[in-house]
Amino acid sequence: MEYSEVEVKLKEIEELLDKLGKEHPKEIAAFSRFLRETLDNKALTTREKELIALALGIAQGCEWCIYLHTKKALEAGAKPEELIEAGLVAVLMAGGPALMHLIPLVKAIEKFKKE
Repeated sequence: MEYSEVEVKLKEIEELLDKLGKEHPKEIAAFSRFLRETLDNKALTTREKELIALALGIAQGCEWCIYLHTKKALEAGAKPEELIEAGLVAVLMAGGPALMHLIPLVKAIEKFKKE
């Protein structure tokens, strides 16, 4: 996967949310409110929540989630080694298939570290 595909995946998320926001505004507005409330800093920091979201994205095999939450975790101050460790925890919990999803994680770290 080329680095340009990282940006393509992130753009696909944006396009999906725009489309669904127009076609299903009540549902997307409700999801957006839930998202904002959940991500608000309470007991966990944004960095910690993004590491959890990243691990879950890896465990579930969602490349879109991996790219998005890698970017957001780095923006929130996570270090690349923390991202890898979160990925390894996902592998511990989800098994060998999750290990293969460290490939997009490593690519995303390389991509977003340069920005």
